[in-house]
Amino acid sequence: MVIKGKARVNKRTKDLVKELQAHEIAVIDHPDLDEVAAKSLIKCKPRAVINASSSITGRYPNTGPLSLLRAGVPLIDEAGPSVMTEIRSGDEIALLPDGIYRDGKRIATGKWLTEEEIQQKMAVAQENLKKELARFVENTLSYAQKEQGLILGDYPVPPIRTNFQGRHALVVVRGQGYQEDIQAIRPYIEEVKPVLVGVDGGADALLELGYRPDLIVGDMDSVSDEALLCGAELVVHAYPDGYAPGLQRVQNLGLDAVLFPAPGTSEDIALLLAYEKGADLIVAVGTHSNMIDFLEKGRSGMASTFLVRLKVGSILVDAKGVSKLYRQKLRFRHLAEIFLAALIPLVVIAAVSPATKQFFQLLLLQLKFLFRI
Repeated sequence: MVIKGKARVNKRTKDLVKELQAHEIAVIDHPDLDEVAAKSLIKCKPRAVINASSSITGRYPNTGPLSLLRAGVPLIDEAGPSVMTEIRSGDEIALLPDGIYRDGKRIATGKWLTEEEIQQKMAVAQENLKKELARFVENTLSYAQKEQGLILGDYPVPPIRTNFQGRHALVVVRGQGYQEDIQAIRPYIEEVKPVLVGVDGGADALLELGYRPDLIVGDMDSVSDEALLCGAELVVHAYPDGYAPGLQRVQNLGLDAVLFPAPGTSEDIALLLAYEKGADLIVAVGTHSNMIDFLEKGRSGMASTFLVRLKVGSILVDAKGVSKLYRQKLRFRHLAEIFLAALIPLVVIAAVSPATKQFFQLLLLQLKFLFRI
């Protein structure tokens, strides 16, 4: 197989997908390619993906590589760190069975992953999961003691304009299955009209589905300018010492933002904000709530998330995976039953209405005359 195309290079996959065009070749450096990153790449319709690192190291069974292949996107793995400098965005490159070429010269090798190889690696990763879990638990417990101030009031929640008091809050994170889950709870959103909170890219997820977020919370590194400019109130997640790299970006857009210095993840502080500001119920979509989620996020523990969920758990409903809970297929029998149910009142009306009787008598006479019966 030979694949030719224009390269698009960025070490951070979530930044690359913002500029990646259809039929370009994505060049990334993403160990243990996660499902969310893979889906964002697939959405861009690349001709192929080159990964400088190992797309599945064996630490845990990540499903990103498998998703790429099943979507018909070839994956060249372990191409080496040099591809990130040897190849520049806009370069015309060719992918051949024996390597990656530019201007007829081979600049890297790499391995064309097959579905069978990925399945084998995932089986090995599944066996390693027990050891990884032990390390994850140890790390979580260690940091939980250090970060307990997050739920004990050591990091005061800042004043905001958005009113949560006595309302439901929908907190959307761009995690695995977020699109399907939002679609599944659309009736709830339309009827209850909760406060819509987008956590970084979760704000874009809401906009994509036709909703405008009321509040955007995050370090502002994976949310689009369009979302930031949509009119939502902005809360920038800062480090505990007050340093907030994302604040500059917001200010460059001429926008104001509230600063929330605290440890943990942006989704943690979004849940805390809703809780502390008086939300009656918090519905979380796409949030990270288990070891695989956090390993895919590049974190070796979930101390802050464990603590926050311990605090807000009484009013928290996690909608992750709700789209898979019940999938009813519409069958012909169901349609027939609906049709017959709708037909019954029409038949009754026709039977008792004199005007309808006369109509059908005239119709019958016309048919007899037409067919000379």
